[in-house]
Parts: sequence; C-alpha cells; structure tokens
Amino acid sequence: MNARLRITFALLWLAALLLAGWWISAHLQLTGDLRKFMPAPETPEQKLLIDELGEGPGSRLLLVALSGADASTLAAQSKALRAALAGDGQFTLVANGDVGLDAIPENLRPYRYLLSPTLDGQPLDADYLAAQLDERVQDLGSPAGALVEPLIGSDPTLETLKVTEALQPANAPRRLHDVWFDRAGKRALLAVQTRAAGFDPSGQQLAVDAIHAAYARARGDGAGDIVLSGPGAFSVEIGGRTEAEAKWIGTIDTIGLVLLLLVAYRSWKIPVLGVLPLASAGLAGLGAVALLFDGVHGITVAFGFTLIGVVQDYPIHLFSHQRPGVTPRENARALWPTLATGVVATCIAYVTFLFSGVDGLQQLAVFTIAGLAVAALSTRLLLPRLIDPAPGDFADSRVLARMWSWTRHLPRPRWSLALLALAAIAAAALAPGAFWQDDLSKLTPVPADALARDADLRAELGAPDVRYVLTLQGDDEEAVLRASERLRPGLDALVRGGALDGYDMAARYLPSAAVQRARQQALPDAATLQAALDAALADSPFRADVFGGFVDDVATARALPPLTPADLSGTPLEAGVGGLLLGGEGRATALVSLTGLHDPAAVARVARLNGAALLDMKAASESLVVAYRGRVLAALAVAAALLALTVWLAMRMSVLAHRRASPVAVAADATADADADAAPSPRTGVARETALRTARVLLPMALTTLLVLAVLRLCGVELTLFHLVALILGAGLGLDYALFFDHAGDDQADQLRTLHALITCSLMTLLVFFLLALSSIPVLRAIGSTVTLGVVFNFVLALLVSRQPAKP
Repeated sequence: MNARLRITFALLWLAALLLAGWWISAHLQLTGDLRKFMPAPETPEQKLLIDELGEGPGSRLLLVALSGADASTLAAQSKALRAALAGDGQFTLVANGDVGLDAIPENLRPYRYLLSPTLDGQPLDADYLAAQLDERVQDLGSPAGALVEPLIGSDPTLETLKVTEALQPANAPRRLHDVWFDRAGKRALLAVQTRAAGFDPSGQQLAVDAIHAAYARARGDGAGDIVLSGPGAFSVEIGGRTEAEAKWIGTIDTIGLVLLLLVAYRSWKIPVLGVLPLASAGLAGLGAVALLFDGVHGITVAFGFTLIGVVQDYPIHLFSHQRPGVTPRENARALWPTLATGVVATCIAYVTFLFSGVDGLQQLAVFTIAGLAVAALSTRLLLPRLIDPAPGDFADSRVLARMWSWTRHLPRPRWSLALLALAAIAAAALAPGAFWQDDLSKLTPVPADALARDADLRAELGAPDVRYVLTLQGDDEEAVLRASERLRPGLDALVRGGALDGYDMAARYLPSAAVQRARQQALPDAATLQAALDAALADSPFRADVFGGFVDDVATARALPPLTPADLSGTPLEAGVGGLLLGGEGRATALVSLTGLHDPAAVARVARLNGAALLDMKAASESLVVAYRGRVLAALAVAAALLALTVWLAMRMSVLAHRRASPVAVAADATADADADAAPSPRTGVARETALRTARVLLPMALTTLLVLAVLRLCGVELTLFHLVALILGAGLGLDYALFFDHAGDDQADQLRTLHALITCSLMTLLVFFLLALSSIPVLRAIGSTVTLGVVFNFVLALLVSRQPAKP
C-alpha cells in the first residue's frame, strides 16, 4: 500500500472512531451507585446496608457549619440559608432549629390533635383549657407574642407548635438567636438532607454547589465561612481530588509515553499509529457496555481504561518485530498465534466475572473482553496497512546486543524456583497483621482531619450513630409503627439509665393508626367542648366569640381518616418518616436510629424483648465484603484452570506446527527415545515438549503472584478486593511477556526483537502504574503498587525462565 492509500485508510479509521464516539456519547448513561459493585445481599443486615448506602437518610445527610462572624450575624446567615434551600427541590429537609409555622402545611394542620401526644394523658376539659388560656395571656406579653397571637383563636393549646417542634431532630443542639449553634457558640449549624442519594456523585455535586451559591448570597459582603461534611460532601471532595490527580497523572503519562516511543522507535509516526488500536479498544468497551446494560458505572469506565492499557503492548510487538524483507502483514501473521493466545487467556479471567452475580463486575468483564478483542483484531488486520516498510532491524542494535549478551550469562534457575515459591508463601502467610482488609471505612480516601471534623459536627448536631441501628419487621407499615410505639418505653428507660443518649423513629413523627384513633376518641364532641370552653372563659380576658375556629377544628379532627405515610408526600414529615420507615412488597421495616450508644448489650437486650433487632452495620459491611471476595476467588480459581488449559492447547498446536515444518525435530525425538531403550514415539515427544513449554510460560506468572503477595504482606498491607483485581491484570501482563519470550524460540535475532518490544512494553506499563501507586486514592494506590511489582517480577522471571538459549 503506497503512502497516499495509507493516509486515506488512516483517515477512514479515524472517522469511524469519531462516529462511534458520537454514537456512544448519545447512548451512554453513567451512574455512580456503588451498589452495582456489591453482591446481592442475603442476610437482613446486608439488605439493610445496601438500602442505606444508596437511599438511606444517613447517606443523604449533609452537615453544615457557619463560622467566622459574631453569633447574631451567623444566625442571620443561617436563617437566610435555610430560607433559600427550603425552596430548592434538591433538598427534602433543611433544619437549623428555627421553628416556624410554615413547617406544617395547611392541609395537615387539622391532624395536629392526632399527631400531638397531649391527649394521651390530658383530656380537653374545662380545667385544662383554663390553664392553657392563662398561659396564652402570659405568652402575649412575652417576645413570643407575635408568633402565638395568630394561633390562639383556632389552637389555644398550641398543638401546632408542639407538632412543629417534634419535627426537629432528636437530641438537637443548643439554640442561640432561635437557630442551632455548637456548645461554644462559635458555629451556626444546619442539617440538610438531599433528594439525591449519597453515592450519586452528580446529584451530590449539584446539591453542594447549590449550598455554596445560597451561602454566598446569604453572606453578601460580610464575614463568614462555610464547612460541609457528610457522605455527599465527601463524594464531591473525592471526585474533585480524583479528577485533579487524573489530570496530572494523565499529563505525565502522555508526555512520558510519547517520549518513550520516540526514543524506542525514532519515528513520530509510531506514537500516532499506536493510539488507533487503543482508542478502538476503549470505544468498543464503552459501546458493548452501553448496549448490554442500562447504565455504565463510573468505576467501570475508569478501571476499564486502566485494563485496556494492556492493549498498548499489541502494536508495540508489531513495531518491534518489523524488519527488512518482511511486510507488515507477514509480520502480523507470524505474531498472531502468540498474540491471540495472550488475548484469549486474559479474557478468560474476565469471562468468569460474567457469572459472579455482581453487576459492576459483569460490566467490567464486558468492557475488557470487547476492548481486548477489538485491539487485537485491529492490530492484526488494520494496523499493518498503515505501517511503512521497515528500513532497519532492531536485532542489529548494539545496545540490545550488549544487553542480551549480559542476560545470556544469567543463571537458569531450577530448584531455586521452588525454594523461592516456598519462601514467598511463608512470608505471605506468616507476616504480622490481618491477611484481608474487610473494613470498608479503612479504604476511604477521605483525609483524617475531614473525618475528625465530621465526627465533631455529628456530635454537636446529635446526629445518629452510623454503625448501629434498631430494626423492626412487620407485614405492613401500620404493624411496624405499632411495634415501634411498644419499644419506646424500653428505650426511654435506657436513656434515663445512661446506656443511650437518644433515639429517633418514624412513630415519633407519625403515630400508628391505632394511636390516632385513640386520640380521636379522646376528643370531646362539639357540645361538650363548647361547654368546657365556656367554663374556662368565665375568668379569662378572652372573648367567647374568638374560639369558633377551635371548636370547628376539633370537630373536623374527630372525623378525619388516620394519617398514613402516603399522605405525607411533599410535606416536611415525609423526610422524617420516609428515612425511618421502609416499605416493600408484603413487608415493612421500621428503623430506630441511635445517638450516643454506650451499652450495645443493654440496647440489644431491650430490643429482643420487644421484637426488635440491633444491627451492627460494620459487621454487615464486612460480611458483604467477605461474600464478595469469595465470589471473586471462586471466579479466579475457574479462570486459572481455563487459562492453563488455553496455554497448553496453544503450546501443543505450536509444537505440532513446528514439527510439521521441521522433520529434524521428529528425528531428534526418535533418537532420544531409542537411547532410552524405548520404541520411538513422536507423540511422547510432543507431549513432553508441550508440557515443558507450558510450564515455562505459566511459571513466571504464578511465581510473580506469590512474590507480589509476599512483598505486600511484608510491607504491612492488608489485601483488598482491588489488590485481587490488580493481580489479575498483572498476571495478564506476565503471561504476555512469557508467551513472547517463548515465541522467540532459540533464534537470537528474534530474541533481540522480543527484548526490544518487552522492554518498551514494561517501561510504558511501569510509568502508568507507578504514578497510580503515588496516588492519594487508596483504590488507585492499591492497583498501582500491585501492578508495578507485578511488571518488575514478571519481566525478570520471564527473562530467566521462559527464554530459550539462543543458537550461536
């Protein structure tokens, strides 16, 4: 193909990539729900954990602290911020301790007598009404008079304010200037609940941006500062830090890879041509996931592109093996059996993830398999059409010749490999510390000072404990509300005894229908109420005609149907009840959040006596991680067996093909068999050579896995699921190194070209993953450090074990 045709073909390939990118951008839907990377929950604790991670109130709670000004200024800013956020549909709850009548919508005010606990121990008789009217006279003469006066005619007992105050979180902080402050009076506090799930990065980013924008307007030109904390704020911070690190890592990677390719091949065309298979692989992976799944997880995209980085090796092998007298197509055809074996073997590891039952792993498998396959096929069929005929041969390099001469004097390890394997196993097994890291909290990339600040704000706001929660199960929401009410006396006793600082439950905001009916029955009829009101007004300064609305509202309340969770939609009560009352098909769960749990055993005992259960969310998360790891390890065991079978089949086919092309090899085997006083058996010779070559290819990869585990454990690293997935990636790289050393055979020129290719591949991979190992994000650091070690060990072991002695 002449130069003009090569340019035309390259432009057509690029146009196809741009078209594919346009289609994918129109159909790709990204998601950030971490539950897609978790196995299906099996125990009640795990199911609750999954629900809480995605939709629970704890995951959607943002803690806000205003500081940097005097108390009155901070209070004004807090009120202005609350007013701005309360009208924003992104938030379901904005609380700062400022109790206003607008907290109860007009359509729910007739229910105040059913929601307030007043009638549980106090009838609306003449004595009670007279006492309440006396208190209203005093209220009118106090600073609260402006708030009370509009209510007196229809609500002389102020049930509306009692219900409004009940909406405030349990164990609310101190109040200054009618808003929440910390104990020192230096910070104004707010609790904001977002509509978006805590692990919806885009939704949380919009919410955080809205809070900052509203605060900027509330502060104006005055002094002050705002601090946000909570899962949503952390996810935004992590996302920003990840993006920043990705930029500098990507910039250094790009510059380094381009320079490396320029030095290795001394041609500006090579970096340009090498991008085409890589871009094809990435777009193929995205397209496959977009077609097969409703939404693509951000982790799939990020980690998938890391895995696709393996495909950069494919064009490098093609470039390094170019030489005069061999066309690029002939070169690609000769390399294809080895290249295809590596691709198939690597894909096998990810095929097993399709049966893991974890949506995120299935997405990752589809992305990787599609990407690797397209990269390999494009390197085999398309890239050779763009490569110029080679002007020289890398086998003629003096530098490579000196390096190869030095490697020829390296020892050929045999029994020492067994000793090395035993030492690695002993080091990994006997290293101090836990082998596996199951605590998800230790994997968080949130800085320690941010976690400490979050704990401080939670303590000041009386936010619930994030580890323990009480659950009550029932057939429907009414059943669990009634069960919650039966549990309250026991919890109240625990609070009085100091085992617990406080608690919150849905029944605190929405009584059961049975309690609401009982309160209805305690309401007097119109005639009885009017008589009691007349008696109470006998010695009161209030006029009798002021309270007509009161009598009418009580009569209305007597006829109301009980309030249900469905009736709370769009009201402030929805946030308080919805987060603590989980409905399902034929099943309902009531949650009781706990604050200041000092004696878990005492709380668990009271819970058991009342049909509830104390769940340890930390233990639930750890059991979920263990289940996840078990599935991954099972997948890896199957993958290892399939990988070994694939390599054995490839080696057998290679041996048979070599023997058909070289009768000398068959004669040599026959002579060896005759020397052993056995009948010549070419089949025996094939089996022996196949087994030997299979062992030479698989041994470096297996030893590298053991060595990486040993080094990590000796460095005090507790292994996570991310280390496991990184080990798979490292194993794929090592298999490629060993396969190409085996492919070179005993031909010294081909061994030099292979050395050139593998040095270039390993340096490129080292650059990428060494930078990841320097990341502050634990996930990226785990992947980077594991693969970096894997590249070094795989290259050295493949060089020592897989290469054959070259002919002089």
